[in-house]
Amino acid sequence: MVTPNKILPLLPPKAPNLPIGPSTYTQEYVNQLLNVLRLYFNQLDNMGSILAGQGGAFLNNPYGAFSSYTSQSTTANTATLVTMTNTDFANGVSLNGSSNMVVTNPGIYNMQFSVQVENSDVAPQDVFIWLRQNGVDIIGSTGKVGMPARKNPADPSHDIKGWNYFLSMNAGDGVQIYWSTTNANVTIPTYVASILPTKPSTASVVATMSFVSALPPVIN
Repeated sequence: MVTPNKILPLLPPKAPNLPIGPSTYTQEYVNQLLNVLRLYFNQLDNMGSILAGQGGAFLNNPYGAFSSYTSQSTTANTATLVTMTNTDFANGVSLNGSSNMVVTNPGIYNMQFSVQVENSDVAPQDVFIWLRQNGVDIIGSTGKVGMPARKNPADPSHDIKGWNYFLSMNAGDGVQIYWSTTNANVTIPTYVASILPTKPSTASVVATMSFVSALPPVIN
């Protein structure tokens, strides 16, 4: 994981202790009272700026949803990028040409994905799926999936796999999905719409990134 940037904690302003008014009007008391109120309202303004700052990261939460309708394959035992070509929704999270989901605002993000998997081999095979953040494999992120052998030559075994992670992200950080398999007959396919009953097409990959929280403060 990438070490979070140092940030200031969000602390609510404390209501001021207003000076007790004199029995008769004095300009000095009015000035003192206005100064106390001015400081308090400045604190309220600053808190509002923090909440609405960083592109509205705390009020208008960043998110991104991406997908692919392209069948994907690989050679056996080779780390391969899971590619995504479509941006379905985006607000502060973007998809670049290397299927890298990049965040604009720092924070804790919930990253979820699902992949359609197919095995047309005559034997059971394994699939491994993991994450890379800024080009570095994330420790503990690998999932191992066992795929049964095909049912018959015209009917491969099918499954859809997915899970989610909480990720600590700095501004500009990116996350990619990687996969490998024990046999090239295992693929990540897309399926067209079909009938009996009528049903829509199937994406090969769907992934989302959702802002959860600001990064925790770093205590020196």
